[in-house]
Amino acid sequence: MDLRLSFLLSAAIVFVGSHVILSHQFRRPLMGWLGKMAFTAIYSLVAFITFGWTVFAFSKAPVGPYAWPPHDLWAWIAAMVLTFLALLLLTGGIMRNPAAPSPNGEELAATREADGAFAVTRHPVMWGIALWALSHILLAPDLRTLFFMGAMIVLALGGSAAQDHKKREFLGEGWKVWAGKTSYFPQLSQLGQIRPVMWLVSLASWLVISWLHLPLGGIPAGVWRWA
Repeated sequence: MDLRLSFLLSAAIVFVGSHVILSHQFRRPLMGWLGKMAFTAIYSLVAFITFGWTVFAFSKAPVGPYAWPPHDLWAWIAAMVLTFLALLLLTGGIMRNPAAPSPNGEELAATREADGAFAVTRHPVMWGIALWALSHILLAPDLRTLFFMGAMIVLALGGSAAQDHKKREFLGEGWKVWAGKTSYFPQLSQLGQIRPVMWLVSLASWLVISWLHLPLGGIPAGVWRWA
């Protein structure tokens, strides 16, 4: 393997691994030793450094060869759909965050209603990130993109599953009630639960972000490919 790809793969592994370790195995002992504020500062610093390393390694990694022709029409259309769904989930998740039950008590968890984006999945933000990353793999199917975007998918979906496990352990019955109202995997049949205003906000955001893709990334995105 090219050394630049190995450098990127190493960065991606450290990026994901450091999140997993600090979020689970070492979270309690380090928080007890350092205090919540210091732990949060260290966690954020590690995340910033490892993500920066991954982005830098991605920028230096060789492009291609591709598993199929990059930016092929079918991949472009699939990416358009996926990125819009990603923004729809991200917007809905951020606007009403947090939807997951509070770790401060199971009573809130038992009474919370799953509506909007949370009727689709209880992890709309994480699934939004994963769908966005998947769209880029479809458009540029080489090892460079797979390592970088694959790390984002593993972190988003693996982290969500780990959150479920942790909340199941700490919230008990309240978690069971909440989990019975929601789904880990997106239920596309529930997209109608998202309010029309959120669809409009997501569409406007999608058009603006895809338009900015050309001046910022050098490649047209979305419908702007034909503009």
